[in-house]
Amino acid sequence: MSIYVLVHGAWHTGDLLEPVAAKIRAAGHEVHTPTLAGNRPGGTKAVGLDAAIASLTEYLVERNLKDVVLAGHSYGGMVITGAADREKGRVRRLVYWNAFVPNNGECLNDMVPPQYVALFDQISAASGDNTVMLPEPIWREAFFNDGDAELSARCYASLNPHPYATFTDKIKLSQNPADMQVGKSYLNFTEDVALPHLLPWHPRLSSKLGLFRLVQAPGGHEVCFTNPTLLAAKLIEAGRD
Repeated sequence: MSIYVLVHGAWHTGDLLEPVAAKIRAAGHEVHTPTLAGNRPGGTKAVGLDAAIASLTEYLVERNLKDVVLAGHSYGGMVITGAADREKGRVRRLVYWNAFVPNNGECLNDMVPPQYVALFDQISAASGDNTVMLPEPIWREAFFNDGDAELSARCYASLNPHPYATFTDKIKLSQNPADMQVGKSYLNFTEDVALPHLLPWHPRLSSKLGLFRLVQAPGGHEVCFTNPTLLAAKLIEAGRD
């Protein structure tokens, strides 16, 4: 049995990963799906990257979780990297599921296309509380390209505004991911165009891991909704010893 901690991406909550977690539990593993600071229903949006990372490390420490497979989706890659750096003794393997891989001093916006940065700057300035909400047309075409329109609309309605400071704050690490002495995997869904294929998740970001295991499967960015059974199987494959 392994202990999996699944860390959601921007605009999501941990509860949205429960269908995936249930499949992994059915295979005999322990699974946790925390919701990060900044994405908690009714919670403050005045949250930066450091606070989001701290909320995950606190979750691990409070539950005394050790020998963990720590899997992060998209923005969650920023958070699992910071948590693994702070709690080195608790993590057995990092799994980056179409996720950002930061080196020390980088922010998420350093790794996305400039048109996204310009759009998010505009949305956050208009929000009044420095949050960003992903426009639905981008969700439908770039994030949910492998799902039908009805499911896309239902899942979009479950999202929540995201604190923009977590995209602009630069991460502080004592070691870059390539130097971390833990197992590392990159889980790449090959039809994911949330980042354009000219600026791909793999190998552009995965190569920053140094030595890593590559696991690939067909699917888009939100396969947690469109094919949770496949995602669960691939997370187990990525997290195995």
